[in-house]
Amino acid sequence: MPAVITGNLVDVFKNEIFPAEITFSEGMIVRVEKSNRAYSNYILPGLIDSHVHIESSMLTPAGFAELAVKHGTVAVVSDPHEIANIVGLRGVDFMIENGATVPLKFFFGAPSCVPATDFECSGARIDVPDIEKLVKRDDIYFLSEVMNFPGVISGERSLMRKIALARKYNKPVDGHAPGLTGDDLIKYIAAGIKTDHECISLSEAEEKISLGMKIQIREGSAAKGFEKFHQLINKYPGSVMLCSDDLHPNDLLNGHINALLSKGVKMGIGIFNLIRAASLNPALHYRLPVGMLREGDHADMVIVEDLDNFHVIRTVINGRDAFRENSLSFKKQFKGLDSKFRTESVREEDIKLISKGRKIKVIEVNDGDLYTGSRVFRTKIENGYAISDVSRDICKIVVVNKYFNAKPAVGFITGFGIKKGAIAGSIAHDSHNIIAVGTDDYDIINAINSIIELKGGLAVVNGNQKNTMQLEIGGIMTNMDGGEVARRYLEVDNCVKKLGSPLTAPFMSLSFMALLVIPELKIGDKGLFDANRFSFTSLFIN
Repeated sequence: MPAVITGNLVDVFKNEIFPAEITFSEGMIVRVEKSNRAYSNYILPGLIDSHVHIESSMLTPAGFAELAVKHGTVAVVSDPHEIANIVGLRGVDFMIENGATVPLKFFFGAPSCVPATDFECSGARIDVPDIEKLVKRDDIYFLSEVMNFPGVISGERSLMRKIALARKYNKPVDGHAPGLTGDDLIKYIAAGIKTDHECISLSEAEEKISLGMKIQIREGSAAKGFEKFHQLINKYPGSVMLCSDDLHPNDLLNGHINALLSKGVKMGIGIFNLIRAASLNPALHYRLPVGMLREGDHADMVIVEDLDNFHVIRTVINGRDAFRENSLSFKKQFKGLDSKFRTESVREEDIKLISKGRKIKVIEVNDGDLYTGSRVFRTKIENGYAISDVSRDICKIVVVNKYFNAKPAVGFITGFGIKKGAIAGSIAHDSHNIIAVGTDDYDIINAINSIIELKGGLAVVNGNQKNTMQLEIGGIMTNMDGGEVARRYLEVDNCVKKLGSPLTAPFMSLSFMALLVIPELKIGDKGLFDANRFSFTSLFIN
């Protein structure tokens, strides 16, 4: 039987809002008619997150869907490279199969950089033959973000072959090129890369748009760029999309792309341009089978109370209610995934640093930003060892190989702000080794070994006090209910803040300190890394 939804339809093609009756049957819209009746609610195209790593929510795709559809999200464009770095192609299949059990539309890409660099150890590799297997598939929609932009500029053979395969099978190629401009940017785009979500400045974003790129404005848990880049939406309405990239469960519990619509309206962005960036633009760019409220389209839509707060009343996907009257129409399925995890614990002597210089290079973390600074401080030395210096907010940072027993990499970081204790986690983009920050070796070791005992998760340790959260799927996800995950995460997050950290999302910030492809100074399981020079660098300076 045909079904009808009524309300004030927001038409992103004609820039018009009018009362309408939408009739749909078997998942497709068969008729859109203007009405003479007055309605208080509004019908929008379903919202699309144009770039997200589901794994960063610590939820499976099905668990992510339970929270996202409540906010009017009908589709996500997702790069599964987090789990792929842990278990390879099995991880991609897991994400696709799990996502297919729920109404939310997941459009996954083929991870282009597994591992992200050859300067770290991951649990798996995805090589050129694997990429061809993936991009041939109808359920793979694009080549995921090409993070090794120096490799593209230098014409690194295997990377260029991956891009060529995507173009051969007519799949879009996503980019990742923080700070890239000028001739190098032209080379990068010429390779066939058409999006970027890593812009550092407004001028850089505009240069990329002028050269034909689409810019994805990111507002995630750690990296927040909407305020900096929102003016692009009115200025270049066809070249901008919205995305979260990495979103923790407590943030997803409170809002998704709908929250950006509300924020954008308050900033004075045109309503049609704003909604276009959240729906039509990603659907067109990635050629997604997601409806835009036209006859013959998939019946995908969200009904909201108003065009100010965008409070969601109902989310419809393929003509079926996914969310209505504060209730979900589906339940997620539970499924596990085996992965390697080291068994040998770490000892205090493993992370002691014999001082080899009067000064040290220190990673500088910036709240709300994935880009780190590189500072130089005088070394604090005790009994011949370089140690943390809480008085100057210098903590020790340690990365431990998660996949096999190896010597930890040790460095120092400022900006974390903790006055005592340590935190650790097995979420460390993109290879997902164990990463920890702390004020003393005893607590750092206890936090790391807690993660090893759990075979994945988050830990906060302060002497005899310990709070942990297990992530049993690859050390980065869990099958727990989304609301429960958000509650547990907030508990450990609050514990970190009680240690003194001023960071908005300290675990999210911690997880990006090992992402070697984002400037300036980072640390992987093999040592301190200068992302500007794309090479290892020494910790000590004489």
